[in-house]
Amino acid sequence: MTSQNNLQRRHLLIWAKTDQTGTSRRNGGPAWNPLLAHVLDVAAITGQLWDRYLPPTVRERLTEAFGDGDSVTARKVVMLLAGLHDLGKGSSCFLRQFGANPWDGPHLQEARKTWEGQARAAGLPIGDRLGEEPTARHEHITAVHLPRILGCTCHACGGHTPQNKGLHTAATLLGGHHGHIPGPDTIERAFMAADITTWLPVYTELVQDAADLIDIDLATLQNSIKPDRPSTLPLFAGLVILADWIASDENHFTYRPHTTNPHTWWRSSLAQARTAADTLRLDAWKPTPTTWSTLYPGTSPRSFQAATIAAMPSDGPALVIIESDTGSGKTRLALWCAHHLATTCGYQGLYMAMPTRAATNQTAHEIAAFMNNALGEQDTANLAVVHGTAQATDFVHNLLDAARAPGQAAFDGLEDFIATTLPDPGPQEPRAVLSPWYLRRCLGLIAPFAVGTIDQVVLATQPSRHWTLRLLGLATKTVIIDEAHAYELYQQGLLEATLQWLADAGASAVILSATLPATARTALTNAWCAGHRVQPQDTEQTGPITIVDGQGTITRTRPEEKPPKLRTHIDFQPDPGTPRLAEQLLNEARGAGITVVLRNRVDAATDLHTTLISLAADHGWQPEEIVLLHGRTLPRFRLPVEEHLKRTLGPGAERHYPNPERPSRLLVIATQVVEQSLDIDFDRIYTDLAPIDLLIQRRGRVHRHTVNAPFRPMWAHRPRMTILIQPGPDGLPLVEPPSREDGRPAGNLDGYIYAPYTLASTWHTLHQRLRADDTIRITTPTHTTALIEAVYGTRQNAQGPLGQLLDRTWKSWRSALESEESQYAARAFTPFTRRGKPTDVRALASGNSHGDGDDGGLTGIKAVSRLGDPSIEAIALYQQSNGRLTYDPAGIHQADLSRHTADTPARRQQQKNLLLNSLAIPSHWFTGRRALPQPEEWPGNRAPALKKAHTALFDPANGTCISGPLGLTLSPSTGLSRRP
Repeated sequence: MTSQNNLQRRHLLIWAKTDQTGTSRRNGGPAWNPLLAHVLDVAAITGQLWDRYLPPTVRERLTEAFGDGDSVTARKVVMLLAGLHDLGKGSSCFLRQFGANPWDGPHLQEARKTWEGQARAAGLPIGDRLGEEPTARHEHITAVHLPRILGCTCHACGGHTPQNKGLHTAATLLGGHHGHIPGPDTIERAFMAADITTWLPVYTELVQDAADLIDIDLATLQNSIKPDRPSTLPLFAGLVILADWIASDENHFTYRPHTTNPHTWWRSSLAQARTAADTLRLDAWKPTPTTWSTLYPGTSPRSFQAATIAAMPSDGPALVIIESDTGSGKTRLALWCAHHLATTCGYQGLYMAMPTRAATNQTAHEIAAFMNNALGEQDTANLAVVHGTAQATDFVHNLLDAARAPGQAAFDGLEDFIATTLPDPGPQEPRAVLSPWYLRRCLGLIAPFAVGTIDQVVLATQPSRHWTLRLLGLATKTVIIDEAHAYELYQQGLLEATLQWLADAGASAVILSATLPATARTALTNAWCAGHRVQPQDTEQTGPITIVDGQGTITRTRPEEKPPKLRTHIDFQPDPGTPRLAEQLLNEARGAGITVVLRNRVDAATDLHTTLISLAADHGWQPEEIVLLHGRTLPRFRLPVEEHLKRTLGPGAERHYPNPERPSRLLVIATQVVEQSLDIDFDRIYTDLAPIDLLIQRRGRVHRHTVNAPFRPMWAHRPRMTILIQPGPDGLPLVEPPSREDGRPAGNLDGYIYAPYTLASTWHTLHQRLRADDTIRITTPTHTTALIEAVYGTRQNAQGPLGQLLDRTWKSWRSALESEESQYAARAFTPFTRRGKPTDVRALASGNSHGDGDDGGLTGIKAVSRLGDPSIEAIALYQQSNGRLTYDPAGIHQADLSRHTADTPARRQQQKNLLLNSLAIPSHWFTGRRALPQPEEWPGNRAPALKKAHTALFDPANGTCISGPLGLTLSPSTGLSRRP
């Protein structure tokens, strides 16, 4: 090779990745991968994502921003820019890392010597003393130098013309491909980390080679880049992250020897990108128009479902708000809407957001069944379950097994605890599968079909790491929000911000609720219209179904037939105390009947359950007939209970016939985990006083399945809900927590859970309907709107002590709401300013100069999906008498705490078991008189699997904590508690 050829090929000596896993070496490949090869891999997979994954709505926005309206040009420009995200690796501060990590073995250290000698001989401008070179992150070096390389001649780029804003915006977005978009100061600090006078010729050579291979004219590039629409910014940034992650996976892309021809690399990149997209099933959903009976064989749409179907727009994005009683079929209708919108708008899938993990797990089965009829000509598609303990469920592991190639070994090679304690839930729907790749952080939302908690939606608009990837996943879909009334104002504000982004991105949303206040409906509508930069156009129609198109036209409709009326008999009962209430419950259902008692607090639920168990034998009850369910139990013990309730109290496989597994009697003590989206049916309900919308929601678990009506005991033949009241002075209920400062030594601890005003206003609203027999009769949906507006609308007025209570609690409630508003306003990114101006890239900066995790953002900013008492995460294990650590107190399942580096069945089983043993300890338990020791004070655990986790060890005999948060007790049946 001549000296001239050395100069021409020197950029091929810039490495992008080294073979730290040994994968390339085992396959006979080189020890490092050239940067240009990685550029081409990323460009190739970006092209595949453009063609096969992105919906037309997103492609249109990228075409507008990167192709001046020409889609062919935009596709190539986006491919090139995405490929150039790692350009800053051409710098001494990055290149010096070759073989310098403690885990780099002799093979890489020897390869480093060879590489460095070749790089210096070729004229690569690396410093003489690499360890003393200025340091910056490579993505920030890309952000500072790429505009100049692509043609900007502003002052910062060494010229004297006005700044090319498009180039600088694109470069800044590329500077965020590790999760945080950098601010101007961060970018400016990177300037000296790669001296542009020496590196510019090298960068120019590399960029020109990449442009030639992709077939794009660099001379016209700068005039094509105009990312002015706000949603284009996170869409592009998220696409770059996604393409980089796929192209960095050595299972899909191989290293290229730097001595071979880049034209060969490009052909390999294109071929491997196609294979990767095939393997990950990255094809968008391609449904065709169909009928309801095709999606749901053997059924026809109900009246309100038919009304929604008739009102849906024939094209374009839409916001659909569906308000209907619990159990009326909203979920099926939402999935039909997603199918229709995918047909008309080309969306690649759907994401269904649920309020709780338990609700998510149940809904996942329904989506899998829907996919079986909705996929059309596609054989399979990925269905991701997106929440923190998803991998602990059998359903997810069934999906993983379904994704295996024929003959491939099952993922779970070890004994599966959950599977051995539960009956087979039924055959897996064959067309829903899941690649393990989608289990990684944020990638669940990338799967065409996904169901998870609302947290994923509200995190998609906060400056958390990789938030743009989350938003991209949502923007390619129809986003379904279930139980929209169940979210606190803070979450509603974040949901509105996300809805603005989705509207600007051309996505659609379906909002479901049984009890949505008018203010919430209006706020959602306004957010949607703000995202489309239009004013709401109200047609003055009425009805429980609201559809808003992209022009802001609001269509409301109602079913031709009146919906079935659900009548509920309500009575207030002073809470007689735990022992007397337990006696009442055991006696009432002694012969038969299935009762649920919904308590607002875990402590109240566990106290009642403990008392019931102690009295059970005297009343002829078996302990297994009394069930406790709350969120402070280890998933290892809670998930089987949830599955048991869904299997025995659900509709059964044949919905038109009674569930054959339904018991004759059962007593369930639960917290709010059963009130939302669990399709289970009780004969009788007791509940603590709660806000009216939640009471209506809880009522939806009583007499839910009409097929059970003939078989209910006579004493429960009418749907009846008893509201337990904490008696206070003047005949009013106690709704405020104790406060010595305010002269309330006694109070209701439920006032910490729900706003005392909403409790008092709910009691007052219902009390005004009290009949002569001391009962209240409400009919839903007839009375739903009036009841909700009475509580959440204009402040209620009354005379005397009641008026004083309402006035006092109203003021504190409004103050709390203002605090929540300020919280989400401070945290949320929005596409437009308060004055309606588009947000620019500088306003999206997050993270410090090192771009570390979710907590490393701007001062005072932290990604939080919900307010309230946060928690400390810990792994709970049992220490047997011989010192062995086990997952269960019986000592049957020994804990595997070794380090698994590869994605093996053993590692997956280990991760599942650790999730099943994850604790969430309320943070307020670490303060006050009975404070637990702080996590940093807990003894460390040397086991490789626990090095980064807080670990709590428990005595299997009595459940007391013996190492870690001393003062805790953990019971398989009653869960986590503090010792008195």
